[in-house]
Amino acid sequence: MKHLQRSTTTRSRPLDARKAWTLGGALLLGAAALLLAPPSQAQGAEIFKDADIALGERLIAENKCVECHTRQVGGDGSAIYKPLGRINTAGLLRGMVEMCNTQMNLGMFPEEVTAVAAVLNRDHYKFK
Repeated sequence: MKHLQRSTTTRSRPLDARKAWTLGGALLLGAAALLLAPPSQAQGAEIFKDADIALGERLIAENKCVECHTRQVGGDGSAIYKPLGRINTAGLLRGMVEMCNTQMNLGMFPEEVTAVAAVLNRDHYKFK
C-alpha cells in the first residue's frame, strides 16, 4: 500500500515541474525582451509618447487585469505595482506588461502592450 502512495506522489511531480518550467520560460522571455530592447527604449517614458491611452484603458478592462492582480496580491490589486523597486524604468514597465501578455496568452500586439503600459505609467509609475 505504501508503494502505491509513493507512486501517486511521484506521478504528480512532473505536472508541477511543467508548470514551473512554463512560468520560468515566460519570465525568461520577458527578460530577453528587456535585454534586447534598444537602450533608448529601455529607459525613458518617451516610449509612451504616441501610445493610445483609450486603447490601453479598454484592454485593461477587457483582459481583467485588475481582477487578476487582486487575486495575486489581495486588496484592490494595486500592491502589485512597484514591487520592491523592481520596475524602475519605463522600459522595465513595458517589459512586465509584455511578460503578462505572454504568460496569460493575451495575444496583444506591441502597440497594445505599449498602450497598457502607458496607462499604468500614467496611473501608478509616473516615469518622465
